[in-house]
Amino acid sequence: MLFEKINSQNAIALTLCNIGNVYSGMKDHSASLEYYQKGLEANLALGEKKGAATALNGLSSAYYNLKEYDKALNAAEQALEIATEVKYQTVIASALHMIGTIYSKKGEWKKAIDYCTKGQTIAEQSGSVAQKTDNCKCLYEAYKAIGNDKLALHFHEEMLELKDSLFNKENTKKITELEMQYQFSKKEAAAQAKQEKKDVIAMQELKRQKLVRNGFMGGFAVVLLFAAVFFTQRNRISKEKERSEELLLNILPEEVAKELKYKGFSDAQHIDHVTVLFTDFKGFTVLSEQLTPKELVKELHECFSAFDRICEKYRIEKIKTIGDAYMAAGGLPLPTTTHAHDITLAALEMAEIIETAKTKKKAVAEPFFEIRIGIRTGPVVAGIVGVKKFQYDIWGDTVNTASRMESSGEVGKINISQSTYEMLKDDRQFSFESRGKIEAKGKGEMDMYFVSLA
Repeated sequence: MLFEKINSQNAIALTLCNIGNVYSGMKDHSASLEYYQKGLEANLALGEKKGAATALNGLSSAYYNLKEYDKALNAAEQALEIATEVKYQTVIASALHMIGTIYSKKGEWKKAIDYCTKGQTIAEQSGSVAQKTDNCKCLYEAYKAIGNDKLALHFHEEMLELKDSLFNKENTKKITELEMQYQFSKKEAAAQAKQEKKDVIAMQELKRQKLVRNGFMGGFAVVLLFAAVFFTQRNRISKEKERSEELLLNILPEEVAKELKYKGFSDAQHIDHVTVLFTDFKGFTVLSEQLTPKELVKELHECFSAFDRICEKYRIEKIKTIGDAYMAAGGLPLPTTTHAHDITLAALEMAEIIETAKTKKKAVAEPFFEIRIGIRTGPVVAGIVGVKKFQYDIWGDTVNTASRMESSGEVGKINISQSTYEMLKDDRQFSFESRGKIEAKGKGEMDMYFVSLA
């Protein structure tokens, strides 16, 4: 090692930790453990407390990845102690998160919440998006484990928002790098052409004709090179732009996205006739106790992905998911005359998918979802809320009543309001079962109907 030859002990200590980082990135945790240990010893010998705290933080990560949790906890606590002494905020935040994560792994949820909350506070002060994301994940898992679904949902949504922020920053960084690379190539080509011109002038007159020809060919080659670089970079930037627009269309309806793109803002709309759908899984909290968090999220992802495809099939706008609830609407942002019909067909397909999955899982004695679906037709206000993370949403009594239709329904059935029934009653594709007046929370008695295919 060069630093050993020149006897630079500080550089040696820093390099040992950097090698540990490289092995950690390669997921060779045994090798990273070895170099972090050497880095720790070198920093302690020099009295470099920040370096020692960094090495201990690396050791904790290596032990954790090797599933030696007690050693990982001991190293993280030492890192926290030294980093606190020298006010090394980055390592303090990282060590607090690691301790919280280890306690989470051990099932000591209150300690996990305590340390990850402290880590989140430090990360907020330092402005580290990555550390805030990691602490949100830790707090989400801990609150979920102790049954505090409200706080679990809060930190899960914050974690997703931070991940989106990181993704957007990475996209911006890539585009900037492409633009810088293009400018560099342009300057390099110009400098090369200028040098070639000087070389041509300096040549002997006797070879002038030959050199002029060669210079012409060289200049043509430079133009071709420049053109190739230019078009390559433009294509890359164009693809990144297309990717950004695709992401925007995944968040907002196409018409709203176009309005936002050209005007810089989107006007709220009052729409007289919209049909709103709500779904919810029966006994979701009990079911979540029978599955691991990974299994639970996987099941929700599969169900909601299927629902997304159904919405696309029937030209329905997915509004959002709230925990295990799914909300969609027909007849917006562009009004239609078939929104009640489209929403009802979509609801029946959703119910059929869940019933099919239930039959398969019962056959192998696995936990399964059961669904309630409610539908209501009426006026809404629609628009975008938020400035950092856009969200298209709808408001009004129609939305609240659609939610009551779902909660007042029965498992496996589609419960619709009187207003939706009035729009569908002459449609021979459906049959209806009147339920009479049913008490709905906060709404009093309301006429409700079960709908099915005729």
